[in-house]
Amino acid sequence: MRLAQVAPEPRPTAEPALRVDTIADAQGLLELQPAWNTLLEEAGVDHPFLSHEWVRTWWECFGAGHELHILVVRDGQRPIAIVPLMRGEGRLYGLRVRRLEIIGNVHTQRFDVISKHRRPEAYRAIWKALMRQKALWDVLVLSHLPAGSPTLTMFTSLAQEDGYLTGMWRSAEAPYIPIEGGWEAYFNHLSPKLRANLRRRGRRLQQSGDVRMEVVGSGQDVVEALEEGLRIEAAGWKGRAGTAIADDEATHRFYSLLARRAAQRGWLRLHFLRVGGRRIAFDFSLFYADKAYLLKPAYDPEFATCSPYSQLLVRILQDHFDRGAKEFDFLGQEDAWKFDWATRTRPQEWLYVMPDSPRMRLLRFAKFRIAPRLRRHRALVVARDAARTLAATWIARGRQPRPPRPGGPPETERQAILETHER
Repeated sequence: MRLAQVAPEPRPTAEPALRVDTIADAQGLLELQPAWNTLLEEAGVDHPFLSHEWVRTWWECFGAGHELHILVVRDGQRPIAIVPLMRGEGRLYGLRVRRLEIIGNVHTQRFDVISKHRRPEAYRAIWKALMRQKALWDVLVLSHLPAGSPTLTMFTSLAQEDGYLTGMWRSAEAPYIPIEGGWEAYFNHLSPKLRANLRRRGRRLQQSGDVRMEVVGSGQDVVEALEEGLRIEAAGWKGRAGTAIADDEATHRFYSLLARRAAQRGWLRLHFLRVGGRRIAFDFSLFYADKAYLLKPAYDPEFATCSPYSQLLVRILQDHFDRGAKEFDFLGQEDAWKFDWATRTRPQEWLYVMPDSPRMRLLRFAKFRIAPRLRRHRALVVARDAARTLAATWIARGRQPRPPRPGGPPETERQAILETHER
């Protein structure tokens, strides 16, 4: 009997070792653009804060005093992971430290490692590179990471394996609106008080002229429109406080450059509320991966009694529902007014990594033990003082203060909070 010969199974081919390059100059950052944005798309990143356009613009406007330290993991010649980092020095809880941190500041709302292929190996390669470069940094700070990001678990595990100290800090939970169902269903779900205010103040606004929304996203009008929007912002409380975009040269340049580059990519949305031909409210948003990201809202204080930004926002949201957008993200802090509109929040974490030394143990204790207690104490003091002020106001008016509603502040305080963005 003749037996058929069976071909031996092919041995699995070992994947090539990964290489990690460090980009430390602006020219290297520029040259990365095509591969960077290709990887961004492959990784399914659905926000603009990791786009090459955003990072490059930020670096050109705010990078002074820092050094680029972008880690690029390559499989052969192909980048499969990018970590946009920079190095700088400063004080952290009184200790002078060398920080290795994200390329960003208060204007940057999201961060993560850009990766798709061979992810566990890529993270391990990144960590090994950081260990080879450990003489350059004291603290690694990865901020604005989405809760549940693999970066949190993988870097924490890798760092602890090598005896490094780690800590996570929960930051703001940005409110957002998932755009699902129809506009009528969403609008009717808003509180009756908000809907009544929108109608009443809308009628008041119409007494000043025809009310309509204007959208500028490209062309020659972008520069002029943005400057008009920034003028509106500076006319309000931010202008009086000196915190408007136009008050800081670097910030003004950042948003101007960002607007032009976002317009070239089709992401820019400058919304205006026009009354009788006059622009009275402004919204600077980026529309990326079918999601809207609110960067800056503003309104003309002359029209504050008509809630001009709310009148603009309701039109923006209806337009997004009509066009089939996926989401409207308010970004930033959990401001009370946003929860009149938002239905969900997106938690974020900050990851700290540092060597296990007496100095760094002291820093970790200050950050994760002392600072939270101080914040809780400060919050209690602020709440106590606010309650005393509110009670004194009511008593001065000859009234007794009403007890707070479950789950929220007293009505008068809540109304003041809701109008904060209109003042």
